[in-house]
Amino acid sequence: MMDLAIRAFSRPNAPRQRIILRAYLVVALTVLLAPLTANPAQAGYAAIVVDANSGRVLHSRNADTPNFPASLTKMMTLFMAFEALDKGTLAIHQPLTVSKRAAGQPPSKLGLKVGETITVEEAIRALSVKSANDVATVLAEALGGTEIKFAQMMTARARELGTTRTTFRNASGLPNKRQKSTARDMSTLARALIDGLPDYYGYFSVASFKYKGKTYRNHNSLLKNYAGTDGIKTGYIRASGFNLVASTERDGVRLIGVVFGGKTADRRDRQMRSLLNRSWAQARTASTYAARPIPKPPVPGSETIVATTSINAPIPPTIVRRSPANWGIQIGAFSGYTDAHIAAGNVARDMSNLPVTASLKIEPVNQNANTLFRARLMGMDENFARASCRQLISNGRECALVTPQGDELASLPPR
Repeated sequence: MMDLAIRAFSRPNAPRQRIILRAYLVVALTVLLAPLTANPAQAGYAAIVVDANSGRVLHSRNADTPNFPASLTKMMTLFMAFEALDKGTLAIHQPLTVSKRAAGQPPSKLGLKVGETITVEEAIRALSVKSANDVATVLAEALGGTEIKFAQMMTARARELGTTRTTFRNASGLPNKRQKSTARDMSTLARALIDGLPDYYGYFSVASFKYKGKTYRNHNSLLKNYAGTDGIKTGYIRASGFNLVASTERDGVRLIGVVFGGKTADRRDRQMRSLLNRSWAQARTASTYAARPIPKPPVPGSETIVATTSINAPIPPTIVRRSPANWGIQIGAFSGYTDAHIAAGNVARDMSNLPVTASLKIEPVNQNANTLFRARLMGMDENFARASCRQLISNGRECALVTPQGDELASLPPR
């Protein structure tokens, strides 16, 4: 371009060349200034750690810098699906038809074919575990008519939740220069999923997903190698680096961590563990939940006060009225609350197709002047509970069936 300019100026009486030169200069300036005026997302490191109970920020670095969310976008897609299930505009077993656009999405994907169907629950599991881009488009079109319209709905709802620096352009997180978010906004979205939709949050801790005979494993390795982690989502595109939103609960304290721009998945995970490790003491110091006294042992024949946890979202001890359909399993009896909670959480993450109605209950009981903590998973139908217990026993684990009245159908030795 500079050679053209020199030649044009060296020719006398060449008005046509000068006009061409001006046109080239305008184009050149437009190209050079475009990155400055468009305010695109930036691929770079950012992180935040938040106390989920209080919202207090425990660590922050570049937390408000625009970045590409990649598949963290699917957190919002699932949020919209969960709300639709709550409102009745979607049904959990409803079949959704795969369009040509959905089938044509690039990997990661299930490889859906045009015209076939996938149920809403299968779609949810495919997004939370496999992070399937074709399935994200299927859900988007079911809820918004078109993916473009759905992205506008996502953005509007996200703004209502307080994610003021987030803009969505698709349902999957596939590359789009105007699809951007921040570490702070992603932590806000995570809190909305945990606090606002606790009945569905358990999907983010599902360890594996089976579809058409193939098993897909969850990409979030912290579910297995960082105690107390129960969600929520990984993300990667070349422009973003390796992203992660993680939620971890220990002794009634829950932390939400966000990392953008990891160089590798392993380095991102190590950074997340380091950030969380440095934040526990600070969070516990300010926590009123962690200092809450242990509930009294249940009184037979009366409403039972227990420490109840939707499989992945801790709430304060509450009164639970037993349901005739509330079957469950008991994992064991432990000398400490934390041991009981972690053991039950690990079992829950290993169980495939765990119903969204399932909840984790830690019940203190007096035995020989000592207090033990029974770890139970409740909220199942009888057949599922029996099958789950048989599977756990066959794998060498302890298990006892629990009736809706809270009675064990087999005894368990305490640990």
